[in-house]
Amino acid sequence: MDRERILIVDDDKNICELLRLYLEKEGYETAMAHDGESALTVFDERQFDLVLLDVMMPRVDGWEACRRIRAKGNTPIIMLTAKGETFDKVLGLELGADDYVVKPFDTKEVVARIKAVLRRTGRTPQTHNSSDGALVFENLVVNISKYELRVKDEIIDTPPKELELLHHLASNPNKVFTRDALLDEVWGFEYYGDSRTIDVHIKRLREKLEGVSDKWNLKTVWGVGYKFEVRE
Repeated sequence: MDRERILIVDDDKNICELLRLYLEKEGYETAMAHDGESALTVFDERQFDLVLLDVMMPRVDGWEACRRIRAKGNTPIIMLTAKGETFDKVLGLELGADDYVVKPFDTKEVVARIKAVLRRTGRTPQTHNSSDGALVFENLVVNISKYELRVKDEIIDTPPKELELLHHLASNPNKVFTRDALLDEVWGFEYYGDSRTIDVHIKRLREKLEGVSDKWNLKTVWGVGYKFEVRE
């Protein structure tokens, strides 16, 4: 069975080596890069299941590298950042990152987050055999087993976390979820982000789904959270 391949990107070579040792001990195959430009070159040369991406790097920073990687497809991205401010977290999520870890970090936590993201994005072996999971509404098909979103019969590029959020809401039509509940149930592993994460992802989903149907919508329940509203 092929091992999952992870690209580690950080200008601190000691951090790269530490992560490489832990990840290879866990059975992953790794490659390393020490600046954003080199990372993009390595990413184009090989296929990766996940990218660990530092923010502050020479030549091309992590924000720009994240933007370019996301433009190429839906490979999961976990940002590594020395900053913990909400702005940095939200910016990474806006650019398409799936998760983030704030330095200094516990290497075991990074490994656990990688496993959680790979599990959620269907890239771990135990999820490959799933053949069901499609939710069908007017002009909308959400297929979590294929990680595919179809709008008016057209496949729409959607980052894994957005698709998981939509699938969770659409699996429970008309049920209201608080932001904290969605963080717990969709993000899974002990997630230390704030509730604005949900708002960012809902905003991006609405941009994809605006005007698609008058029989359902992503509705804000003021003071509570969100729901996938289905009308009779």
